[in-house]
Amino acid sequence: MYLGLDLGTSGLRALLVDASGALIGSAERPCAVAHPHSGWSEQNPAEWIAACEGALAELKARHPKELSALKGIGLSGHMHGATLLDAAGAVLRPCILWNDTRSAAEAAALDATPGFRETSGNIVFPGFTAPKLAWLAKHEPETFAKVAKVLLPKDYLRLWLTGEIAGDMSDCAGTSWLDVGARDWSADLLEKSGMRRDQMPDLVEGSEVAGMLRPALTSDWGISGPCVVVGGGGDNAVAACGVGCFAEGDGFVSLGTSGVVLAAKGSFAPDPASAVHTFCHAIPDTWYQMGVILAATDCMNWLSGNLGKSPAELSGLLGSRIDGPGAVRFLPYLSGERTPHNDSRIRGAFTGLEIATDHAALTQAVMEGVGFALRDNYEALKGTGTDLSRLLAIGGGSRSRYWVELIATLLHIPVDLPEAGDFGAALGAARLAMVGHTGATPADIMTRPKVAETIDPRADLAEAYETAYAQYRALYPALKALNP
Repeated sequence: MYLGLDLGTSGLRALLVDASGALIGSAERPCAVAHPHSGWSEQNPAEWIAACEGALAELKARHPKELSALKGIGLSGHMHGATLLDAAGAVLRPCILWNDTRSAAEAAALDATPGFRETSGNIVFPGFTAPKLAWLAKHEPETFAKVAKVLLPKDYLRLWLTGEIAGDMSDCAGTSWLDVGARDWSADLLEKSGMRRDQMPDLVEGSEVAGMLRPALTSDWGISGPCVVVGGGGDNAVAACGVGCFAEGDGFVSLGTSGVVLAAKGSFAPDPASAVHTFCHAIPDTWYQMGVILAATDCMNWLSGNLGKSPAELSGLLGSRIDGPGAVRFLPYLSGERTPHNDSRIRGAFTGLEIATDHAALTQAVMEGVGFALRDNYEALKGTGTDLSRLLAIGGGSRSRYWVELIATLLHIPVDLPEAGDFGAALGAARLAMVGHTGATPADIMTRPKVAETIDPRADLAEAYETAYAQYRALYPALKALNP
């Protein structure tokens, strides 16, 4: 048996599978996010431990025999978070999360420093880890002086699981301290940002064994023998393992809290100016590129909270087929934006509202706004030389056939929907554990899911959506002028 632990922004998911990858059981626990000031996003690491304890208690109650045969655990986690420990291993302050934009000034300063883009392969975005520590040094110097280790969120969970301090290449690639081509910490980048290598975790590949489950947990969970814990990875890299996306030409679109268009790469070929992320993959000698929007299903959750209807109810207002763009435009910059704008200050907007605008029209505008933003990402990826002939749709938003058909039409490529099942980061984490425990190759384990349906672009509506996309593109400069 193998366990995948996916630590998301809103909670932890535990997925128990057998050696064939078949689902045995799953459990989820929520985690709260605090927003103490505008642009701030923080989380208490104790919530991650409590969530894991709760999820495993549920799995033990439901599947004690299967859990007793556990041989390996893989980890996936939201990237870029700054979890700060003192010399005794105590947490110094709440973790500063990936969607926190307080360090925009520090990010700009690091990004302008010679060597950062060239070595890290990326723009230094405000959400990345290095500018968070630069902000801390300026605004919370007493805490900064006590920092002995900086861990990414899932690596703090690993510390609790194993007692080992380690990080993997794919997650650490999002810190702005990693030489992404060399797959190692950069002494130059660390020095230029006021950090030291001894403050960083040891590095392992995502499928490499990073430690053993602590005997106390082995006993508590009723596990009969030794259990390895592998490196794991950042959530999108591990999700790619879950859907077998690791060869050149493989790609997916993810409609989760954030939105992603990802393409696997067989070599390191960054293009930082495009605001496309170029990171190490969770398997050796492989990289990936992705465009990222900060709010995808988060936009629907925001609309849901304001209209008092669930996202599923709102989506249901539109049916399952697109029939042309609406009259209302929505810019989905609720938390700023990454690709292609790298703009932490921009905020969202509706245009074209009228007295007749109803819940369905607002829902359509939000879905279209997210779709247009993903088209921006796809264009940025193409500008780096990436060539994708089709995409696989994953994430909670992919349950809306309307949304998937919209994206296929906007991107002008077919989008595949996998058969019902778990094909996200939790499965990818379990697959990494399988590779680490058995020594099998990733290709043997990380097969692509069967496709239930292929959604083709609507050629009859392509021109209308191109016109709407051009209108959307024209709105960003106008909105930027109001938020200089």
